[in-house]
Formats: sequence, C-alpha cells, structure tokens
Amino acid sequence: MSLININNLTFAHEGSSENIFENVSFAIDTDWKLGFIGRNGRGKTTFLKLLLGQYAYRGQISASVNFAYFPYAVQNENQTALAVAAEIYPDYELWRLEKELSLLNLHAEILARNFGTLSGGEQTKILLAVLFLKENNFLLIDEPTNHLDLEAREIVAQYLNRKKGFILVSHDRHFLDSCIDHVLAINRANIEVQRGNFSSWQQNKEYQDNFELAENVKLKKDIGRLQKSARRMSGWSDQTERSKYHIDKGSGAAYDKGFIGHKAAKMMQLAKNAERRQKKAIAEKTQLLKNIDTAADLKIHPLTFHQNPLIEARGLSIRYADRPIFTKLNFTLSSGERIHLKGHNGCGKSSLLKLILGAKINYSGELKIPPALKISYISQDTTQLRGGLKDYTEKYQLDESLFKAILRKLDFDREQFAKDLADFSGGQKKKVLLARSLCESAHVYLWDEPLNFIDVLSRLQIENLLLQYQPTMLFVEHDKVFADQVATRTLELDL
Repeated sequence: MSLININNLTFAHEGSSENIFENVSFAIDTDWKLGFIGRNGRGKTTFLKLLLGQYAYRGQISASVNFAYFPYAVQNENQTALAVAAEIYPDYELWRLEKELSLLNLHAEILARNFGTLSGGEQTKILLAVLFLKENNFLLIDEPTNHLDLEAREIVAQYLNRKKGFILVSHDRHFLDSCIDHVLAINRANIEVQRGNFSSWQQNKEYQDNFELAENVKLKKDIGRLQKSARRMSGWSDQTERSKYHIDKGSGAAYDKGFIGHKAAKMMQLAKNAERRQKKAIAEKTQLLKNIDTAADLKIHPLTFHQNPLIEARGLSIRYADRPIFTKLNFTLSSGERIHLKGHNGCGKSSLLKLILGAKINYSGELKIPPALKISYISQDTTQLRGGLKDYTEKYQLDESLFKAILRKLDFDREQFAKDLADFSGGQKKKVLLARSLCESAHVYLWDEPLNFIDVLSRLQIENLLLQYQPTMLFVEHDKVFADQVATRTLELDL
C-alpha cells in the first residue's frame, strides 16, 4: 500500500482562459478500486493523462507506482493477440496470462488469432488481462464498457472486483456498484474522494444537496435582511448629508455643517461596512449551491401514427456472407412501446435498426413498415461529426435555437458552440446526436447505444424524459439500470 498524492494541481488546456483544475489537492491509496465520475467535459480523461505525464501542469503529483492506461493503443492490429501482449508487457508469463483470460471467460486459443479480427469485447478483455499482469502497476481504465454487451459487462465487473489498484472511468451505475470500493467525483466546485460504491456516493450527494438547498432558503432570508439594513443605513447617511444645507426657519439657526458632514461621513462608512459584510456573507453562503448539479427537464416531440402496429416482422432473418446473424425473428412495435433490443455483440441488433431505416442489408422474411412512418435515428458511430454546430443544424434542417438550448440543458458551455465537432469529447459527441433526435418530430425513435460516454446525470435526464413523454422506441443499450427503467418489454435476438 502507498499513496498517490496530488498537491495544488492547476491545469488549463493551451489557449483556454479557464482552468480545468485549480489548486486541487487529495490523496489516493494504491490498493483502492476507485470509480471516477463526473459530467462530460469536466476533465476525467484529462486528469488520467496528467497522471501519465502527457501534459504540463502546475503543482505536484507524486507516486511510487507506474501508471498504465486502458485502452492501450495497438499500433498493428494484423499481429496476433499474443504479439500484442508481448508488445504491452514483454516479461509476461504465458500461464499467468491464460489464467487471467480464464477469469474473463476467454479461451487461451484466442491468443493465436489476429488482434484486428477480434470483437471489441474480446479486445477489451485481452488488454485488461495483460495490463493487470504488470507489477507495481496502477491501471487507469477509461470507459471500458463501450464495446461490452450486458453479459460481458457482468464478467468484466466480476473480474475488476477481484483486482485492486485502479481508477475506473465509467457512467454505468450497475457496473460501478459491482466493482469499486471508493469514488473520486469531479463536482461543479471541487473534487472529492469517498469510501463506498456509486449508490452510496449518490445517496450522500443527495443528502448534501438537500442540506445546501435548505440552507439556501435561510440564505435568501439573510440576504433580504442585509439588503434592507444596508439600504436603510445608506438612506440615513444621505439624509444626514442633505441636512447640512437645511436651515430651521422657525428659529433662524443654521446647523453646524462641519458636525453634520462628519456625522454623514460616519453614517456613510457604516453603510459601506454593512454593504461589505453583506457581500461577504452572500459570497460565503452562496458557495453552498456551487456544488449542486442540476439537470433541466428535456422535451421530445413524438408524433401519433394512424395505424398499429407501426412496424411488423415475420420470419425475419439477416445473413452476412452466407453466415446467419439471426433467424426467424417475429415481433411487432406498437404505439407507446419501448422495446429494448438485447443480445450478445454481433447478434444483429444494429443491423436490424439499419434494415428498418432502409439500409441495403441481405435479409429474408417479411418486414412491414408504412411508407409515411417518420423515424428518428441515433447511431453508435460519432466519427462522422465534424465542422461547426451551425453547419450541422443546416445539414439536418434543425431549429438552431432549439438544438443549442437542448445542448445547454445537457451541460454544454456556450464556449463549446464555437468549437469544431471533431474536437468534442466522446460524451459531447453523443449529446449532439441526442439533441438532434430530440429536435426531430417522429413516430418511432431508433436509438443504437445512445448512452456510450454519456455521464450519469444526463442518463437520468434521458430516463425521466422517456418516462414522461413515452415515445415509441426500439433501442439498443447495455446500461442495465437504464434499460430496466425505460423498456416496456425486451426483445432478445438469437440464432
């Protein structure tokens, strides 16, 4: 056991006027299984890269362990998985690697296959197994679940629960609860470390937020009282100052202007002191609310179709290069249903959504889709996003004001609007696709893994939105909590 100490860490990206971290100090035990959470764009990946020494910063980071980053950037995917393992850790022992793979439900034979031919989930498991073999190593795991289906997430969560000495960036609540014992949270105003899992952290956060909101009610009363007192004292000083020039016509005696001026100056000073105390009290007390993350309500615009079911499949099969993906699928999608498409990676979930959209996919069986049906689609892929937001809204004929308003509700800063979409984080790119879909009026919403990289608070926003407006949906999502909350039923694809 040793400590990773962060002292007075300050960092801003080159050309940025705002610091991402400012005088941040905390310590991490190298035996912890640490979940790293926070809204998109708050600096989680940046902090990991600071630990890796990839950016210059002010302050101090001290550690007696070596840092390794997941996902590891494999330079040549045409080599075998075993060669990739040797590239990452030349001193690995084969029997130990095979043991790690068995814990991840992978057979040792997979090491002889070309790395590039493996599924995203298989690649994830191999990289994690090799990285955990390295001695005196503290692993920085950045969003490992994006290529994992529900079953694979359970396996990887159980694997990580057996380990220690890592930071895990994830927004999957069930996944975090299954494998961490501490939380590192980037809040609006600070960074905090707590013992426990995500659920215990969330409960503590709600208690703290409720306390601060209750204190804010008292604060508003204090502010009103201080403002009233300051106005009263300011009025007294003005009145006293004006009295220097007042003559009592009844007595004919003039006031001592010097005495009155001195009195007015004293009253003015008292008023200014009261105003300073007021501002200081307000500044101190309003710090309470700076750490509360609020999520504004979102809206969606589902249309009503004149017939049911909206989509119907009978004996539907999809094949790739004469290999069946799924066969003899029967289902209907009726108005108001939210069907969760479930199945292992490669079972055809995305292919089914693309087929419904009209993609040229080899299939057999019957698929009925009314020609007038309007569909809004979110793709897994965000690599096509580039250029400015204005160009994007024009390309898809979106209401620019509405589109940007939705992004603001999803925690976008206004300065992000001036950036190229290609420079957005993975979560911000996904939010662009979500905002576009929320702008579109549709009969059916097809969402293919819409929550990849999306922070927890935004996931809760989307959950609440779908439960409130109840649009008709067919969606793929491996976040178990989200799927359980949103789906009206599940459709599992299989051969």
